Amino acid sequence: FISLLFPNNLKFKYEFDRGQEWNYEDLRAPFDFAIRRPLDELEAEKEKLRAEHSPYYVLNQEIEKESLAKFEQQFEQQLEQVKKEGPFDDVLRYPDRYLDFGIQFLKRRYKKGVVSLDKKHASKPPDYVINILIGNTTHPQTIGNVLLISEVRSLLTDSLPYSRLAEPEFLYPLLEASTEANVLYNDTITKQILDNQISQIALYKGRVSKGNLIVTKGGYITDEVYRKLISFKEKYEEEVTNQQSYYGVLGGYFLLSTLIIGIFLFYVKLYAKPVFAKFNKLLFILLWLMAFSYLVHTIESLDALSAYMIPFCIVPIVIKSFYNERLALFTHLSVVLLASFISSLGYEFTFLQIIAGISVLLSNIDTRNWTRFFSSILLVFVVYALGYIGLSLIQEGQFSDVDWKVLSWLLISTFMTLLAYPLIPLLERLFGFTSAFTLVELSDMNRPLLRALAAKAPGTLQHSLQVANLSEEAARAIDADHLMVKVAALYHDIGKLENPSFFIENQSGKSPHEGMSYKESAQIIIGHVAKGIKMSKKARLPKPLIDFIRTHHGTTRVEYFYRSYINEHPDEEVDESLFRYPGPRPSTKEQTILMMADSIEAACKSLKNPSSEELETLIDKIINGKIQHRQFEESKLTFSELETCKTVFKQLMKSVHHGRIEYPEEENKIAPK
Repeated sequence: FISLLFPNNLKFKYEFDRGQEWNYEDLRAPFDFAIRRPLDELEAEKEKLRAEHSPYYVLNQEIEKESLAKFEQQFEQQLEQVKKEGPFDDVLRYPDRYLDFGIQFLKRRYKKGVVSLDKKHASKPPDYVINILIGNTTHPQTIGNVLLISEVRSLLTDSLPYSRLAEPEFLYPLLEASTEANVLYNDTITKQILDNQISQIALYKGRVSKGNLIVTKGGYITDEVYRKLISFKEKYEEEVTNQQSYYGVLGGYFLLSTLIIGIFLFYVKLYAKPVFAKFNKLLFILLWLMAFSYLVHTIESLDALSAYMIPFCIVPIVIKSFYNERLALFTHLSVVLLASFISSLGYEFTFLQIIAGISVLLSNIDTRNWTRFFSSILLVFVVYALGYIGLSLIQEGQFSDVDWKVLSWLLISTFMTLLAYPLIPLLERLFGFTSAFTLVELSDMNRPLLRALAAKAPGTLQHSLQVANLSEEAARAIDADHLMVKVAALYHDIGKLENPSFFIENQSGKSPHEGMSYKESAQIIIGHVAKGIKMSKKARLPKPLIDFIRTHHGTTRVEYFYRSYINEHPDEEVDESLFRYPGPRPSTKEQTILMMADSIEAACKSLKNPSSEELETLIDKIINGKIQHRQFEESKLTFSELETCKTVFKQLMKSVHHGRIEYPEEENKIAPK
């Protein structure tokens, strides 16, 4: 589908630009071609034509007939009125003489033409030339040499008194009312003739014959050589494309796009297996390639817009929010490479988009932190601007020749990159992802489940807060997802809401386990995991958080009740499954950290005034126990990272259980009476 967007003409096999060196072999013309004139020279000639072009006015002969008929009609009406009221005696004696004079006066005026100037030409000087079109003949005239409609009244005032008529004032209002302009401006004809003159401008200047040398290897591409190369490229694409098969070109683009997408998929399969294994996650990644290809194709089809305005940096920002920097970079590179085939902007476009994507990832952009987010966006524009100016200086050689309009398109692209912010939560809901936005929302202590913990199981909430603190710091130390593990720690024990008093952190009096069998007690304790999963699904918590609830005890035993049962039944074969959590064991680094932090916080709380050595010994014992019971076998945590986490746990637990100075009670200093 992407291949269908590619241009159906052959790709010119040489890359060149004005002011650079020709890095190929000597180039000779394989056929004759004309040399195209420079665009600025053509534009200058067009502007000169527009400035010198005279407007066209058309003589409308129908207006003369209508005016004469109107004059005769009004003459008869006024003559009838004079017969009744007087006092024009000479007109009544010789009406034909007055009628004939008026008709001849109008005919003389219309023969020369009565011009109504368009408002664009009214302020022009008297020597300004207009073209009067009479039939198929054009008569150039200056404004000062034509009769304007505004001059008719003064002409009547000057000529009627010398007409030899005894009562010329009879005709004055009739002639004034009947005279209309019969030479009118015609914008359509003016534009047609101007366009025709512009179309006749010679587009080519000079010619290169077959076999002639165009440029030598290592030669400098001057303006003249550049025009020859541009002309050769146009002729090459026109001539050779007509001779080649459309399907051959399409096949070439299909192979290239398949190569890019194939390598991208191979990378995802090897280094992003969870993405490759899930259809919705893989579809999410591939849609970016399709979406931006069609977006570039659409923008390229509109002359008023430029592909530089497309916010390509949205891709790495959004992908990084859900995955990691490496996958974000690889996706961005694939998107830009495909778009480069469709865009006509050349290697400059590819270079700018790649370097901008790299810079936004290096800036460690964080959509949760507005200051850092805007700083990263500003950095993108700076990189765009510096990159474009650098490329322009290579091509043009001086600042005055830089096309600053492109910077405005790049500024629009940078501004539109801000759309990444609302896109992230929208895409998260469409594809079922978990972003930092959702995690921050879920960490609000006013969320229903956390409020319920505070009201019904305050001890569990305090335990969860301590575990969240331990987990977050350990995750930060090994560069894991500290926000995810922190929020997971807040919710990992929500299953205790159903029977909070059965858990020691919520007990203040007699334990409800007294009078119950060890098996029953163990099942209640183990059951908080399944109940937590059920409650989290009902509350629509994201699946990754539910996985933390499922794995935070792994497949460990409820050791206290298990040992107590063995001691009571030494001869009985014990079914360990009744005292063991169902699992699974933690598989991610974050799940492993939560398991360790949960056990360490609970165990260290049981110590009264422990020393640093006791805390370190206990933490080592707990972690070694997890290893011995094979709880970390499926974890991605390395031994080095495990040691780092262990160090963080020890430091934090020492700060929690540090010794306090015992302050003496204040003595009663009031003397007895």
